[in-house]
Amino acid sequence: MKIKRVTLYQVEQTLKSPFISSLEKVENRESIIVELKDEDGHTGWGEVVAFSSPWYTEETIKTCWHIITDFLVPLLCSRKIHHPSEVKELFNSIRRNNMAKAGIETAVWDLYAKRQGTTLSEIIGGKKSVIESGVVVGMNDPDKMIAKIGLHIKEGYKRIKVKIKPNQDYEVIKLIRHHYPDVPLMVDANSTYSLSDINRLKALDEFNLLMIEQPLGVDDIIDHAKLQSVINTPICLDESIVSYEDARKAIELGSCQVMNIKIGRVGGLTEAINIHHLCKSHDIPVWCGGMLEMGISRAHNIALASLENFTIPGDISSTSRYWDHDITEPEVEVKNGFIPVPTTPGIGFTVNRQRLDEITKKKLVITYD
Repeated sequence: MKIKRVTLYQVEQTLKSPFISSLEKVENRESIIVELKDEDGHTGWGEVVAFSSPWYTEETIKTCWHIITDFLVPLLCSRKIHHPSEVKELFNSIRRNNMAKAGIETAVWDLYAKRQGTTLSEIIGGKKSVIESGVVVGMNDPDKMIAKIGLHIKEGYKRIKVKIKPNQDYEVIKLIRHHYPDVPLMVDANSTYSLSDINRLKALDEFNLLMIEQPLGVDDIIDHAKLQSVINTPICLDESIVSYEDARKAIELGSCQVMNIKIGRVGGLTEAINIHHLCKSHDIPVWCGGMLEMGISRAHNIALASLENFTIPGDISSTSRYWDHDITEPEVEVKNGFIPVPTTPGIGFTVNRQRLDEITKKKLVITYD
């Protein structure tokens, strides 16, 4: 396939309620939507899930726009692509900038699946017809957190994730466990602890948590191995894993017992699939993390989570939790804790162009003969 036109949409939507972690409060969510069209008229969609400021990774919406327009698009359109896995190699001359790369690469995967007349899930080897859904509860007044968790349990979500930080951890989790002693529960620290907090983290062992996600530094795998050796709660790595090689080294060092895979963080579906296969071969369960994304990225996540080693419910929840109106149809909907995997070609969702135009702040069309 030969890409003939690339259209970028810088968009922004307001979250129904602010999302609060130990690092940032997100109220308005910017993204870049990528539309690719090939010489035969097929269209593929991707989404850049970087944030407006560099609090999660070093990338931002502005840096991604620059990298995509000045470097990635010229590379992509310089030759024919026979399979989406070639895009990773094509972009190897550009260091990091994984979220910019993933926005383009996932659009190529969608385009390829549509050309083959099959679903994205099938084309990547997915085995599931439905996936289990978990939900994230941001930091808030503990009573409000308890009420939200109760609502999500009634909605059927299969796993609850709670954000924590030093001095807002043990007592909060103790209260949650008092109200919900049996709910599958995990915590996410977003790298706010250090090895000096070992006793504080070890104290969480009493709550039978599924895991504690990324307690230590964003670029660390060595200290996580030290921590995992002295606590019973499984450590899950998130920000530390930005490549297959990171995953390999973390497994060899014993830095974690679970891994979170985010397509944007690792640079695309190809790398995400490779990490999935690596973890499966080492009996490391994985789950799909969320990025407060819009419907296109959510659709790619559903396809990824249909792979067989995604055995823990991920952060893929109903569209209605985040937006009054999203850009994809139908809306992603959780029913009794499950999301159906689409059965139509590509990502299986249609882009509502009217809604896309309504939230677009900037648009760029790049064409190649």
